[in-house]
Amino acid sequence: MKVTETSLKGCYVIEPLFFKDNRGCFLLEYNKKEFEEKTGFKGDFVLGNQSTSQYGVVRGLHLQRGEFAQAKLVRVVKGKILDVAVDARKGSETFGKVFSVELSAENNKQLFVPRGFLHGFSVLEDDTIVSYKCDNYYQPEAEDGVLFNDKDLNIDWKIPSDKITLSEKDTVLKTFAIFNK
Repeated sequence: MKVTETSLKGCYVIEPLFFKDNRGCFLLEYNKKEFEEKTGFKGDFVLGNQSTSQYGVVRGLHLQRGEFAQAKLVRVVKGKILDVAVDARKGSETFGKVFSVELSAENNKQLFVPRGFLHGFSVLEDDTIVSYKCDNYYQPEAEDGVLFNDKDLNIDWKIPSDKITLSEKDTVLKTFAIFNK
């Protein structure tokens, strides 16, 4: 697997081994030992989630606070997304910085999002399936987030504003400034 650290400290783009021949293809999605060696991540993924969405859906920006914080390994099974990570770790050298990468079933890239980061994605193709592993269990009372269109973060979601679809809860999230008070 090829592992490249992004502009955000501790956040990595993962390019798994992929083999294709006349029979079809094979993807080595995850190898704990190699992943740990190349990223330094020593946790265990304990939860697997999958969502299916249509073009224009924006999910995020979310995180779990405190002892329920989650690291995530995100990949696309079908379709294409713009995956977004924001360093929300106070005191981090990349605090408040944004990184985005296109993940697709075609490019097989994955994004490792460490604990303490906000995470979200926009869906760039209909019927897109996103799968992600988490290293901690979900706790509703620890859920928090920031508005997808926060002016300080200035994220280009690669979707025209009139085509964006949000959940009700994502329309009432905080600004990044209020989130960090």
